[in-house]
Amino acid sequence: MAISLKDLDSHELNDWCPGCGDAGILLAVKNAIINSGVDPHKTVIVSGIGCSSKLPHFVNVNGIHTLHGRPIPFAEGVKIANPELTVLIDSGDGDTYGIGVGHFISAARRNVDIKLFVHDNGVYALTKGQASPTLPEGTKVKGIALPNINSPIDPLILAIAAGYTFVARTQSYNVKEQTDLMVKAIRHKGIALIDIMQGCPSYNEEYTSSSWFSQHLIPLDSNYDPVVHNPLDEKEVMEKKLQAIKILLEEKSDKMHTGLFFQWENPDNFEKRLMDRGLESPIQQEICNKDGKPTVDLTKVVQTLEV
Repeated sequence: MAISLKDLDSHELNDWCPGCGDAGILLAVKNAIINSGVDPHKTVIVSGIGCSSKLPHFVNVNGIHTLHGRPIPFAEGVKIANPELTVLIDSGDGDTYGIGVGHFISAARRNVDIKLFVHDNGVYALTKGQASPTLPEGTKVKGIALPNINSPIDPLILAIAAGYTFVARTQSYNVKEQTDLMVKAIRHKGIALIDIMQGCPSYNEEYTSSSWFSQHLIPLDSNYDPVVHNPLDEKEVMEKKLQAIKILLEEKSDKMHTGLFFQWENPDNFEKRLMDRGLESPIQQEICNKDGKPTVDLTKVVQTLEV
């Protein structure tokens, strides 16, 4: 089962500029939720601030619209509190790789089972098109007076080096590829990143149009194998990481790849670490009786705060 663009209502489309890639991402998210078979009542989409972060308002699952740069720690908290939930993040490149980059890197150390779908258009579109951390050096967009003076970060290399266990790239107008990658990310056990090169017709049209993507993006070779087949084999893990990083380092601006670069079903995730220490998730802990009276004594905790 799949839904198409015509199935989106006018409210979902009109909240973004005509031709905005966010509509294609919204469509892919909805299809991925359907195709992965997750329970909508146990699915949560977390977002930050930006054009991308309107997305939870249009999906019939639980949604949390949080602060700029903070959707990752919010999502980690949700997943740790209730491991039964499927937790997705929809946020922008400025939100994630700019103000939120500290959380982006630190989250890899914990490997919480959350999925980041980053809408990457190279600009802060909601605030009229300033350069984001992924805008190439020398690129001129509407929101800046002169071409971008800063070199860009590569979020995929950064993610692999930091410890993400699922790393992929796609683009907003290819709904099928997005959907397929999102389903794989949802079924993956561990922290996942999909960097979605997103069309922005208002502030970065030349470098994010559908025609630009079709001329500059190619799928990874069909023989490319991103999967670590023996999760406990440290040598294979390292080889697959280096394989992905080598491709990314050698990419040219007119020949960038889409697809799954790296996947490692690392059994050492944060939820398992908590279980190994005998720490139950908050959802499993009794905090009140049937009458609503607290059963937890916080006296000792309060006393530790006395000065």
